Amino acid sequence: MLHPLRHILFTLGLSLSLIASVQAEQVQVAVAANFSAPIPAIAEGFEQATGHTLVAAYGATGQFYAQIKNGAPFEVFLAADDSTPARLESEGESVIGSRFTYAIGALALWSPQAGYVDAQGAVLKANQFQHLAIANPKTAPYGLAATQVLAKLGLSQAVAPKLVEGQNIAQTIQFVASGNAELGFVALSQVYKDGRLTNGSAWRVPAELHEPIRQDALILKKGQNNPAAKALLDYLRSEPAATVIRAYGYQL
Repeated sequence: MLHPLRHILFTLGLSLSLIASVQAEQVQVAVAANFSAPIPAIAEGFEQATGHTLVAAYGATGQFYAQIKNGAPFEVFLAADDSTPARLESEGESVIGSRFTYAIGALALWSPQAGYVDAQGAVLKANQFQHLAIANPKTAPYGLAATQVLAKLGLSQAVAPKLVEGQNIAQTIQFVASGNAELGFVALSQVYKDGRLTNGSAWRVPAELHEPIRQDALILKKGQNNPAAKALLDYLRSEPAATVIRAYGYQL
């Protein structure tokens, strides 16, 4: 038989455990493909801090917009731009006041071959490659940024016949990694961690060569009554999340 005090503590602990399990929720998150590398660490920290679970789907921002408009069950959207979330907000598809910029992305010209891409990106002007991969500029903000870089450098026409388009930035890096393209414009976060390149060679594209890649998050209408949705956006503003985000080359 338990001592009365131990019985009280046991009962209290059991009650708190039951409350936590009742309050713990899942949140369905549409995540821009460029952010797929940081998300596992963020999801783990989020679960430890709140008890909630993050369930992620990855894709192009433009494709997610169409899916959300067609009733997809996403509750939070982590986009690769700020214009798509703003559009969803103006169309009544989100919780007003929830939108904020969770990261500012960086673009990189990358090859898995060491020494192939120089630190100034001169390999582009040399134009000796057969294929250059970019994400679809109509649906992927990093693809749009890539076309802006090419235009700024006066290379749009010269490389146009060599472009290979991925549906999103995840497919784009697969084209390069598999050898279907010698190099490609990818998200820096895909090839960078903790202050260094993870493999191959790359040129970190100067930010002035394209419009800022401001990545906004917001709670969608389907997540308005899910406490895990608000908890996730709060967690994204926390220092533990910021540490992970910076580690992959993003700015805040």
